[in-house]
Amino acid sequence: MSDVTIPTLTRGSRSAETREKSARRKPWAPPSRLDAPPAPPGYKHRWIRASAASQEDVTNVSGRLREGYELVRGSEYPDYQVPTVEDGRHAGVISVGGLLLARIPDETVAERNAYYRSRAQNQIQAADNELMKANAHSSMVIERPSRQSRVSFGSPGKGD
Repeated sequence: MSDVTIPTLTRGSRSAETREKSARRKPWAPPSRLDAPPAPPGYKHRWIRASAASQEDVTNVSGRLREGYELVRGSEYPDYQVPTVEDGRHAGVISVGGLLLARIPDETVAERNAYYRSRAQNQIQAADNELMKANAHSSMVIERPSRQSRVSFGSPGKGD
């Protein structure tokens, strides 16, 4: 029998072939002062004003807490380096430049949006009703306002 040599494949380690190492480098961009850790599932993070012009805004913070926000503590995110309030009533809460990080449940956000949408609709309807009351005189006929948006791109027939 003849001697047959079988070529061996040289493969690199699987860890060297990860997508991360072959991905493109992200271009430099100035850092955002309001970077925050990701919110847990079912929540949204928002920055709320705790002070403005070196004056505490206790009214704003307490109002947001009554709306359903809860303050986010730095200890909840040990893997992230985040600035926190050193002392006082909000010690340990994630903070940047007079703002405190807070979270609110997605359901509460949806309920609040529906509430304000309904209020806006009621105000529009009340304004329309007042307009129609003023329409009683026959010499000054005002039609009910049409509130529709129409968007068109270019004019028909051009560029065909």
